[in-house]
Amino acid sequence: MGLTHPRVAAGLAALALLPLTLTGCGLGKDDDHTSAPAADGQRAPAEEATAKSRERVQAYLDAMTAKDVDAGRSQFCAPLQDAFDADATGPNGDFADHFTVPEAAITDIRSGSHGQEVSTTVTVAVGTRKANRPLLFTVTRSGADWCISGEAAGSNTPEPGVTP
Repeated sequence: MGLTHPRVAAGLAALALLPLTLTGCGLGKDDDHTSAPAADGQRAPAEEATAKSRERVQAYLDAMTAKDVDAGRSQFCAPLQDAFDADATGPNGDFADHFTVPEAAITDIRSGSHGQEVSTTVTVAVGTRKANRPLLFTVTRSGADWCISGEAAGSNTPEPGVTP
């Protein structure tokens, strides 16, 4: 009986400490879902991604309309800024001197394989001639900020019943 007494005491001590251990692990607390797991703290919620993507692309569209090359460049991710400088004011660039952008609008925002995909329609005018051109921007998170990581001709088809 001398050996069972220390085992019983150790078992009782373990049982007495179990609630404290479980509380430290998060078990036994009221689960009100108000705190996000650590992994979610590192991912942007969908609402933030949509809002930041809209902000970046709208700022770029505004820069195109105003022919503000510096403001346009600042919306792109750092690795793309050198290519932007080379292409933006070229004959087919977004900031070419021979045309104006009287209108530009965001038509759709959705998650894509490489980030948020933002579809736009840009009205380009040369003299009295106007043409609507779809542009698709990809916006990604870069560190703590968001930036445009791609631009291509075309757009996504707006989803029925979804307002950008």
